[in-house]
Amino acid sequence: MAKKSKGNRIQVILECTEHKTSGLAGTSRYVTQKNRKNTPDRMELKKYNPIMRKYTVHREIK
Repeated sequence: MAKKSKGNRIQVILECTEHKTSGLAGTSRYVTQKNRKNTPDRMELKKYNPIMRKYTVHREIK
């Protein structure tokens, strides 16, 4: 059962942008939370991609 959102904090999914173009199998995704009021735009964070074995830019897909 999904957690009901309280207030402005919502759950978002971050997906690797470099992994799609690399041609490697699988995907690198992270689940995190953000505050809608403070960051209304899509998030962009540098996270570790275990398949590519390096830090890459992950963008919000939800």
